[in-house]
Amino acid sequence: MAATAGEQLGLYVSIPFCRSKCTYCNFASGVYPASEHARYVERLINEMRGARKWSENLRAELPTSVDTIYLGGGTPSLLEPNLIAQLFGAIRAEFLIDPDVEITVECAPGQIADTTLAALVQVGVNRVSLGVQSFIDREAQQSGRLHSRAIVLEDLKRLRAAGISNLNVDLIAGLADQTFASWEKSVSVLVESGASHASIYMLEVDEDSRLGRELLSGGARYHAGLVPGDDTIARMYEHVIERLVVAGLLQYEISNFARPGFESRHNLRYWQRRPYLGIGLDASSMLRGSRDAGEDPQLGYVLRFTTTDDLKAYLEGPQRPQTAWLSVDRQHEEAWFLGLRMNSGVSVSALGREFGSQMVAPAVEVVKHLSDRGLLTFDGETARLTGQGRMLSNDVFQEFLEIAPLHPRLATQS
Repeated sequence: MAATAGEQLGLYVSIPFCRSKCTYCNFASGVYPASEHARYVERLINEMRGARKWSENLRAELPTSVDTIYLGGGTPSLLEPNLIAQLFGAIRAEFLIDPDVEITVECAPGQIADTTLAALVQVGVNRVSLGVQSFIDREAQQSGRLHSRAIVLEDLKRLRAAGISNLNVDLIAGLADQTFASWEKSVSVLVESGASHASIYMLEVDEDSRLGRELLSGGARYHAGLVPGDDTIARMYEHVIERLVVAGLLQYEISNFARPGFESRHNLRYWQRRPYLGIGLDASSMLRGSRDAGEDPQLGYVLRFTTTDDLKAYLEGPQRPQTAWLSVDRQHEEAWFLGLRMNSGVSVSALGREFGSQMVAPAVEVVKHLSDRGLLTFDGETARLTGQGRMLSNDVFQEFLEIAPLHPRLATQS
């Protein structure tokens, strides 16, 4: 996708520190000594300062204006207030911050000190995402969370009192020992909490997580044998969609629901393929650029890169990230499987303008086939996932990979 004049950047900052490791988690995060926090923030700042020069060397375009900032993890709220101030001072020194910037910080319930909350407000944080996962205390504790329902509700009250009212709550369907009845209770508490946004995930057990390793080995320490079956998890997901819509939290992406105007602007840029820079451990980025000055600007390349997931290596100094230039046919694939995640769907005419009708035509045939199977709806212009399609979304997305383009020149690009 060609660069857009005046395009703004999203900034993602990875903070990998946790007080405990959740049983289902396979992220590059963990329990590290607090003494590492200052070293890590210093390293983040140095990485930011070098980002523009590094992107110029790769002929990738790094926008100067930032309109979304997202601190994820891990638990960013574990940083001391002075480190939070240092980090945001560096961000504002390196980038122009849009006056209407959305600044999100992920927090673990019960782990937001008063001084930390004051520091977040001071640096301009206006959105907080709470990793609740379950409002049933037993389920939360068995998955490695350290909070109770009462603590979550108190934190929501504290955040609102501090002036942060744009609040997201994460829930997971399929936790060990979770039943349909307990899920209904969690969803009811979520609705009653008045949260403006909810992220609902169906548990995917990764073999690199503690829960996944236990499932493979047949152990019992993390209650792997109590994980609900796929049919139950599917019922939970269908139920929460119905429940949240009635409560005014409308689904706008497979896993995300919001009151009108409270959609996550930062996460939307991922699905809309707009530029973002990730800094820190195991952070991903997407920037636009062109490897060849003679390349058709309508068919420019996109650079994706990811930093190391080894904290020791990251702290030791600059690491060469894994980079990949996406050719136009790969971008076209992404446009389908990222765009279909959103309830608004994919516009065939918009993709035709971006990639050309010859490239889009084979994908339209796939759309028609999936529509016949009840996985998509298609009115000749917009393709959208059906309810069944959302349940089988990975299978749907696979259908758009490696579609043979009809344009001979594009077929040879790598």
